[in-house]
Amino acid sequence: MEHGRTIERDSMSVLKRRKERRGFTNDETVKKNKTDSLESCFDSPQGTVHEVVNYEPPSLSGAHYDPDTTEPISSALNSLEDLRSWQRSQASPFNVAAEPLAARLPPLARRRSRTLVCHDMMGGYLEDRFIQGAEVETPYAFYHWHHIDIFNYFSHIMVTIPPAVWTNAAHKHGVLVLGTFITEWKDGKIVCEDFLKDEESYRMVADKLVQISYCYGFDGWLVNIENDLSEKAVKNMPLFLRYLTDQTHERIPSGQVVWYDSVLEGGELKWQNELNERNRVFFQACDGFFTNYNWTAQSLEWMQTYPVAKERLADIYVGVDVFARGEVVGGKFETNKAMELIRQHGLSAAIFAPGWVYECHEKTEFRANQDRFWGLLADFLHAHHLSCSLPFVSSFCQGFGQSFFWKGKREKLQRWLNLSAQEVQPLYLPEPVGGGSLKIRGCPQDAWSGASSLVLEGTIPPELTELRAKILSLHVRLAPTTFVSLICKPSDGIAVSLEMGAADAEPRPADGTEPGPCPSVQLEALAEDHRLWKQFTQGSSEWMSGWSIRCYLLKPNDYALLDIGVSISRTTQDQDVPFHCRIGEIAVLDAESMWRPLPPLGGVRLERPVWQRASQGPDGAGEVCLSITLRWNYPARVARHFRVHWRQLDVPARSPILIGRSYTTLYRVCGLTVPDPPGRVELLVEPVGVGPTTPESHWGRCVLSYTEKEVQ
Repeated sequence: MEHGRTIERDSMSVLKRRKERRGFTNDETVKKNKTDSLESCFDSPQGTVHEVVNYEPPSLSGAHYDPDTTEPISSALNSLEDLRSWQRSQASPFNVAAEPLAARLPPLARRRSRTLVCHDMMGGYLEDRFIQGAEVETPYAFYHWHHIDIFNYFSHIMVTIPPAVWTNAAHKHGVLVLGTFITEWKDGKIVCEDFLKDEESYRMVADKLVQISYCYGFDGWLVNIENDLSEKAVKNMPLFLRYLTDQTHERIPSGQVVWYDSVLEGGELKWQNELNERNRVFFQACDGFFTNYNWTAQSLEWMQTYPVAKERLADIYVGVDVFARGEVVGGKFETNKAMELIRQHGLSAAIFAPGWVYECHEKTEFRANQDRFWGLLADFLHAHHLSCSLPFVSSFCQGFGQSFFWKGKREKLQRWLNLSAQEVQPLYLPEPVGGGSLKIRGCPQDAWSGASSLVLEGTIPPELTELRAKILSLHVRLAPTTFVSLICKPSDGIAVSLEMGAADAEPRPADGTEPGPCPSVQLEALAEDHRLWKQFTQGSSEWMSGWSIRCYLLKPNDYALLDIGVSISRTTQDQDVPFHCRIGEIAVLDAESMWRPLPPLGGVRLERPVWQRASQGPDGAGEVCLSITLRWNYPARVARHFRVHWRQLDVPARSPILIGRSYTTLYRVCGLTVPDPPGRVELLVEPVGVGPTTPESHWGRCVLSYTEKEVQ
């Protein structure tokens, strides 16, 4: 940015294509050398894998694994040579997004102004590159997903592949994710002259870009060419764009290709800050146009009336630099001024570098500053209804925090970041309340599950009996009998209850976008002696830790759940009532199947072991460090996540020890300290759902027996 046709066609079946979209087929598994290979424990007698310890340096790809810890990492492609030589068999299985793109209402295709966020955070690939999470004191994260349509992971590396953690978080909220294909200055011109020299060359580059987005599970590309082009190169650029766009749509139905305002049809690098006759050829070859930032009100007026843009106003993303560099409208905490003008002209917006709230302010105030920034834009953003099926559960974890909680208990005191752990986020934008005050924020001090909970705080004045806040915007087809739970910690003097709005079970046939209005859902509060209440709270005395539970039943006709809100009412007489209510979790479940146990987990396989010597243990015994990859099989969309454990065998009554959590059917154990060889350890994978705890007999497991190589 201005700051500082064949795709490996084969005869694969539809089923195989679907498998490829989510991961890798067996014949495409990365090849391993002798020291990396291990057979499945279920292919060995008594489920045991035998391994000879080898202390040689690991033969793992430096692009996919941290050289010091062997932790899986995300990375970009630095050169045209890297792009042309890219092969699916060499891709990182860890960086394949686990979350498919969720549906939302209205869909992106509807002709209305949209919001794109261009993430430009200090060069990219910071702590977010660690796919399984990282220990970070004050990380950057994003959680205002309900108000944006497209997320672009941006860096100045030629082929910027979004880290899987960002794709997982965005897709969970129905937000498209774009990578970045960028060339810049003198070196960029050399690259462009090379790949745009003829049809065969530019088609090969486009094919590789589509293969990469398809393999890793994201949705397309921002194309940013910031260098001059020769006559031949600029003639082929629209053809490259059109081919890239067509192939993206063929492989990724939701896919998008967006062009950044830079080069003109004559080949000059000259930012226009608008769509016009000199750059329209690129706009007409792809899905969208991202303008540079130095536009004026006259620029917006011109685009609104420009015949080429008339039917595609929503495809013009007017760039807004939050850092407010150069002659721009708004920026910083006045970005709302730019947004207001853009919306007045019916155009979409591209908000560039909203991480300003993190980079230029106290890191400890990040949440407050980010909420302030997006709150100022609220009047110019469109809230979407996330379309999902039962069960629906959110603990409002933002994917980072100071501890990790599980069922109200602090499991580990450690600052961490893992956006794959982010749950469906609330709106964070309370509706106006006459005479009262209400603020909604995420809080890491206490949580039900994950790293944070949702806090509602404010004051109920004497003239009001209650305050209401809309928490979630959804479209969920309900079961014949639906169970709803609210786990919270309210302060004294208030009563808390759920409120739900209904919608047509199916979107209106007229345009297939907005749900139609229906009567509010009537909730039946369950008493503590109700069968379902007892099932849901089974063993609560052991883990409630001060949390309260509200349980409800609802029996709609042909309705879908549209909104979930909270009502906070006073229990005292006429006086100001300050309140503080912590929401730990909201769940909407099918009452008939909510307590159905998860299926057993099987097929645990071990791969790519790395051994390192460690210091002596506290009892003087020798120890070694083991890093190893676990894979397993499990039905999609059944478990919320997986907990990976280990224990030393041949030790009486040794309970499993938690190692970490996985949000896909893959996990790399890194630096596990185990006794010196010979030894036997068991690695276990526990599926976690919304119902009862899975008994250990249903966990996946594999025993690793290891010995040291005999000295000849």
